[in-house]
Amino acid sequence: MRIILTNLFVDDQDRALKFYTEVLGFVKKSDVSAGEYRWLTVVSPDDPDGTELLLEPNSNPVAQAYQKGIYQQGIPAASFGVEDTRAEYERLKELGVKFTTEPTEVLKGVTIAAFDDTCGNLIQIQTLQK
Repeated sequence: MRIILTNLFVDDQDRALKFYTEVLGFVKKSDVSAGEYRWLTVVSPDDPDGTELLLEPNSNPVAQAYQKGIYQQGIPAASFGVEDTRAEYERLKELGVKFTTEPTEVLKGVTIAAFDDTCGNLIQIQTLQK
């Protein structure tokens, strides 16, 4: 068994697609009309057949409450692995990304940082363990 899809609630799918592709560097995989919504996924350019991230509208009141609650508590909605957290932090800062947590070593060899994705979520990046 393996993870093939995970979702992230967003308050605006167009803004989310722009941020996740143009700023973070993911690649659009699916964009299919689903009534008034879209089935909109992105993937890592390094693994185009890997796990898809569904940018799911938060139109459900339960989804809105969940998204707002974890954001207010400072809990990241997702975590992405990077080769070098500090370098990625600098790259994203230069692109205007607002961080809520600067790079912090939490375990030997594991450095994390968190930022606002402009769509209602905090996202954590962390150094990939080798």
